[in-house]
Amino acid sequence: MNVPYARAQISVPTPQLMGDLGRRLATLLRPGDLLLLTGELGAGKTTLTRGLGLGLGVRGAVTSPTFVIARVHPSLSEGPPLVHVDAYRLGGGLDEMEDLDLDVSLPESVVVVEWGDGKVEELSDDRLHVVIERAVGAEAGLAAPGPAAGAASTMPASPPADTPEPIPANAPNPAASKVADDADDAAAVAGDAATASADAEAADADAEADADVRRVTVTGVGARWADVDLSVLESVERVG
Repeated sequence: MNVPYARAQISVPTPQLMGDLGRRLATLLRPGDLLLLTGELGAGKTTLTRGLGLGLGVRGAVTSPTFVIARVHPSLSEGPPLVHVDAYRLGGGLDEMEDLDLDVSLPESVVVVEWGDGKVEELSDDRLHVVIERAVGAEAGLAAPGPAAGAASTMPASPPADTPEPIPANAPNPAASKVADDADDAAAVAGDAATASADAEAADADAEADADVRRVTVTGVGARWADVDLSVLESVERVG
């Protein structure tokens, strides 16, 4: 039975930083390593793998291998090639993958398998499981904007009714004054509505940005990862 030896959890707020995480992860890899990527469609699996390819210095653009099942990216230097597999359509699991005729030695390559959990673990006793999830709630920094409890209304109070009195000749016209007051009230209400609309648009923009936050959990299984410090992955600063 394989026991996890190492684990790191990283909050990744942007696709650019997901790629940078892949480049950082590449510095820990060596020939023969197996990575299993798990995450819903659009989670960032291919973006992470693209960063891996940049970090490993391989040839060719790393894209989703869905329609060809697997792609091999040879190294541009002396490093290992990258084998990028999409196991979503690998109904036969390991047996079907071994029949792909990849023209590359898997023990001499870094093998990344999307949707690989439960299908190709037997390729190696030592592997990295990378799970990408959408961060929610406080972890994503989401906050529901709204007025504070008990906040006073910004709507102007209606003036009390006055008892009719004789109007001096030099007094201002009450009807004209009321029209002006009504115009001021309408302008204030319109201003409040415009402010509320702008606040709502800003909140929607913040929510849309926060929706891109991902929680990435990297777990090393097997003796290969016993002495590897995965905490170096917990910083998502730009690489290069």
